[in-house]
Amino acid sequence: QVQLAESGGGSVQAGGSLRLSCAASGYTYTRNCVAWFRQGPGKGREGVAAIYTGSGTTHYADSTKGRFTISQDNPKNTVYLQMNSLKPEDTGMYYCAADSPCGIGWRSLRHTLFGYWGQGTQVTVSS
Repeated sequence: QVQLAESGGGSVQAGGSLRLSCAASGYTYTRNCVAWFRQGPGKGREGVAAIYTGSGTTHYADSTKGRFTISQDNPKNTVYLQMNSLKPEDTGMYYCAADSPCGIGWRSLRHTLFGYWGQGTQVTVSS
């Protein structure tokens, strides 16, 4: 059973940076997809970025492209989300999710395609 654990959330002022971590365990397959999603107050779940762990290929939502970077440390089974130039609208609960093995369509960032989820970590950006 795949288990995911997020860490690194917190409170920052607009323009600041945070790095989130997603540590995974229990993978059976080597070619997985890991994505970050967020859910702001009163909003639906939004895909932020995703990575295909087999090749390191990444994909970003338009709202985060150029500000957020997703990366991986394969020996540690950990995926990171570096968030720079944070805005108040980036506020929300951030979840990492995995699809194992990675299926077609992972770049769509649809949350229904990801079967394993962490418990979430809160990010608050003040103006």
